[in-house]
Amino acid sequence: MMKLFRVLKFIYTHPFNSENKIIGLINFFKWQVNCFLNPYPIIYNFTENSKLIVSKSLTGATGNLYCGLMEYNEMAFLLHFLRPNDLFVDVGANIGAYTILASSEIKANTISIEPLESTYLKLIDNILINKIQENVRAFNIGLGSKIGKLYFTKSLDTINHVTLKEDIDTAVVKIDTLDSLLKNEQCPVLIKIDVEGYETEVINGAEKTLANKLLKAIIIELNGSGSRYGFNDNDIHLKLIKYGFKPYIYNPKSRKIEEQEAFGTHNTLYLRDIDIIQEKIESAKKIKVGNKETLI
Repeated sequence: MMKLFRVLKFIYTHPFNSENKIIGLINFFKWQVNCFLNPYPIIYNFTENSKLIVSKSLTGATGNLYCGLMEYNEMAFLLHFLRPNDLFVDVGANIGAYTILASSEIKANTISIEPLESTYLKLIDNILINKIQENVRAFNIGLGSKIGKLYFTKSLDTINHVTLKEDIDTAVVKIDTLDSLLKNEQCPVLIKIDVEGYETEVINGAEKTLANKLLKAIIIELNGSGSRYGFNDNDIHLKLIKYGFKPYIYNPKSRKIEEQEAFGTHNTLYLRDIDIIQEKIESAKKIKVGNKETLI
């Protein structure tokens, strides 16, 4: 019951639903009825030029069905900041919501990284349904500070994570570093990192990438979950500051970025070369999201 209440509260207070708070709740209940009557996935119009495969219990997709853009500020930033042929790196891609926005809607190039095979296959399905194979290279690996192997949980949906021991609910995953993966690539302009507490290790394996001034923006989840590995989110914050990034929040309606004193409790935008970024987001085209007939 508490989980249902949290979901309904999230939908009701979501900024994308601010002008019509009921429509998101209606979408939620319509989806529950659909799941009862129809056991098969559906293809949802994510944005005007992108689609997302949605199925029961797939929270990486259903949140977008209820709210247009589940991670509203960050997804809108990606849509307004990226341009065709830019390189975006999606670390912890899950089923590929960010990847699809970048490469299907914006026509950017994406390197998409998802460690769990079952989730990776859903990512591939979304790439194929959007016909963006030429724009996306997907890797069924994890990222860390060194090349090797790690154990991952495999039944926790969007919160699957590195675990320190093997058991019946784990999968062995090959680990590379971001610097190694990007060794012969153009530098990305935007990186998203959502690896359920393992962000410190990803950052530690990305020193050369962070030093490249062509990288302008990082979307990173800092919610304290790194403590399960003995990591402190503030260490990531200080390292990104060292490389010239500062934390910001983005307002998609005003298209303004505002500097913050510290990182948030969920996703945080770390940006540098603010004048360049502000010019890009202000000049970006408006984009229609989902079935809402809403432009951002």
